[in-house]
Amino acid sequence: MPDICDLILDDHETQRRRFAELDLERGSSPETLASRWQPLADLLELHAAAEEKVFYPALLERGVKAKEETEDAIKDHNQIRDAVKRASAAEAGSEDWWGAVLAARQANSDHMGEEERGALADLRVHDSDEERRRLGDRWLTFCTEHAGMKGINADDRDPGTYIAQNQ
Repeated sequence: MPDICDLILDDHETQRRRFAELDLERGSSPETLASRWQPLADLLELHAAAEEKVFYPALLERGVKAKEETEDAIKDHNQIRDAVKRASAAEAGSEDWWGAVLAARQANSDHMGEEERGALADLRVHDSDEERRRLGDRWLTFCTEHAGMKGINADDRDPGTYIAQNQ
């Protein structure tokens, strides 16, 4: 079983690559851009949903700065979701679309950096290898069950409510 921290880091690397690949498509048709964007948009949401279902509840149980890290992560996820929604509402390739894609990229990049330095490190230090592997198994199950965005709610979450429900 893989460690949940490694799975999250793998997703982060895939997200970085997909944004970089999208850069290479500037000037492509709206159809091509949309076909490149949608899988990335879906990955961003599936990743956020998996973190909210599996990773952050575990962090809230065991992490030292878990409440602050979780609150910040939920706010970041909301920023990413909002930018993805703006991109979805705009014509692919338009100025508004690129602006929304850039906003999603910036919010996601900031989130990943903070998470890699904070929440992931916190869980590694305060959780056993065995528990992180168990969480990794739950992560993989969640992602498999929700492939194709099946059953994923892409609405923003209230950080305070989320924390209260998951502590």
